[in-house]
Amino acid sequence: MGTNKVFGAFGESLATEYLSEKGYKVLERNFSCRIGEVDIIAMQEDTVAFIEVKTRSSEKFGLPSEAVSLTKQNRIVKTALYYMQRNKLLDYMCRFDVIEIIVDPENKSRINLIKDAFQYSGKYGY
Repeated sequence: MGTNKVFGAFGESLATEYLSEKGYKVLERNFSCRIGEVDIIAMQEDTVAFIEVKTRSSEKFGLPSEAVSLTKQNRIVKTALYYMQRNKLLDYMCRFDVIEIIVDPENKSRINLIKDAFQYSGKYGY
């Protein structure tokens, strides 16, 4: 496994712990289907949060959240709609969040949760 994959998995573990501490119930990690993949799916009260995790060692090339392209957002939305239908969660609200994690050389991490980082109301809207 490449170092980027290991670093990403480390970030997802930090994000999962962070969400649990904030009262989220993590439903799935690394959910994937033929449409796409979502890093973390969690419940916060009556809302299903589909969360993309971006981990970086610095902000040298911009904020981690800036790496969530429109193409990636659309793939996440389609995957989320599939997940909600498959798990009979269509009566719940949903939102799309991004967690940015910066891990410095001393392994100190800074976590930033961006709620409603993007929205979708296009042809697959709800």
